Amino acid sequence: MRLVIDLIRGRAVPEADAILRFSKKRAARQIHKVLKSAVANAQQAAQRDNTAFDPDALRVSYAVVNEGATLKRFTAAAMGRATPILKRTSHVEIRVAGAEAPVAPTVASRPAAEAPREQKKQRKPRARASAKAPKKKATKRAKKAST
Repeated sequence: MRLVIDLIRGRAVPEADAILRFSKKRAARQIHKVLKSAVANAQQAAQRDNTAFDPDALRVSYAVVNEGATLKRFTAAAMGRATPILKRTSHVEIRVAGAEAPVAPTVASRPAAEAPREQKKQRKPRARASAKAPKKKATKRAKKAST
């Protein structure tokens, strides 16, 4: 589901709708339902506030997929054993906002993540410890051979 969500994050709602409608991924159908629900919620909020509403002017401002509850099941295996089956679920969260609203930055374009890298480059290297090798302890065989 995260692969499909990454396709629509930050895009206009009509474009995201088209991407989801023609995607071959199974998760696209479920995410499309959530997107339609988010647009309907925005429309209801606009009616409640008595403001103008244009669904084509909306953008996907926030879209994440988090891990949900895992259903644990078992299936029969060879020699009377059972093997676990983990049926994973997920929580999809999509927020839409007007075109003038800022779009949440993607992981790849965060300038704050680059700042610590720059600081690491500017640090001076530490002084290295002396290159003395530790002395080896004499073994019993070595002691017998020397005597």
